[in-house]
Amino acid sequence: MKDQIVRKIFSGLIYIHILHHGSEDKFYGSWMIEELKEHGYNVSPGTIYPILKTMVDEGLLIREDKIVGGKIRKYYEATEEGKNLLIDLKKNLKVLMEEIL
Repeated sequence: MKDQIVRKIFSGLIYIHILHHGSEDKFYGSWMIEELKEHGYNVSPGTIYPILKTMVDEGLLIREDKIVGGKIRKYYEATEEGKNLLIDLKKNLKVLMEEIL
């Protein structure tokens, strides 16, 4: 039970982290995996790419395919809707953190 709750919370934080970086600049999936790893998240390609696809489908990210080194690399960037959601999430997190800390 405890592990499931922790997993759900980390999943939400990963979404926020993705929106944060997508609001700053374009990124690609393997870069995001390494970025999350630096913050203690061990996320596999089998986890990150479905999340990114879902966020594109939900209109939170846009995807741009570029050829890099002869291969197609998918770059992601936050949409206006994603940026606005991030602003709301930050406000909610701030209120929550002030309350519980």
